[in-house]
Amino acid sequence: MLKKEKKHECRSTYRLCLYALMMCALILAGCAQQTSAPPSMKVLGSVLHIEQHQGIDTSDLMKVAEDVLAGMYFAIDKADANVGVIRTRPLPAAQFFEFWRSDNVGADNTLAANIHTIRRTVTLNISQQDKELQIGCEVQAHRLSMLERQVSSSARIYGIFSQSSPLLQRLILNPEQKKDMAWIDLGRDSRLEAEILKRIEAKIADTSDLSDKSRRQKGNKT
Repeated sequence: MLKKEKKHECRSTYRLCLYALMMCALILAGCAQQTSAPPSMKVLGSVLHIEQHQGIDTSDLMKVAEDVLAGMYFAIDKADANVGVIRTRPLPAAQFFEFWRSDNVGADNTLAANIHTIRRTVTLNISQQDKELQIGCEVQAHRLSMLERQVSSSARIYGIFSQSSPLLQRLILNPEQKKDMAWIDLGRDSRLEAEILKRIEAKIADTSDLSDKSRRQKGNKT
């Protein structure tokens, strides 16, 4: 009888130790798969603040920003990682039939872009302040101003803006019009600034998720 009780106690102790070992193994596995928290980000005005930037530096942020601008069809004119500046070439605003583009934010901007000739230039400034990275966005908009050429009759209306003929439309401006042509400063496009920063924020979050997934896969293989 005593032998059976001791044998039963030994089995109970063995099972308890086994359960404890299994729990420890699960806890360790969970700790091994834990990854760093994604960067904490917030947009204030025209500046994106990245409060926690472990693993994210200026060059990484430059690459993300360039990808976002390229996805919006902006051509990069200058990208200097040493000073943290990205500037694009002027981009003519999208027309109504260019449904794949997204540089007109808001119905009024879309309407204006289809009535006037408008272009926009983006400048991004990346800096480090204390323990956070900051990326400021400035979008400058301009509208083309060009005098109409005086015509003697409605039959010559084809020559108001260019050197055209009744049979051939040309994109060559008249010399006097080209001389007086100017781009009028419309100020900053705050809604496009917010849209660009929102896309940069989303891409950083996606990049962090992909990096975490890749690290977990590598950890599982080892």
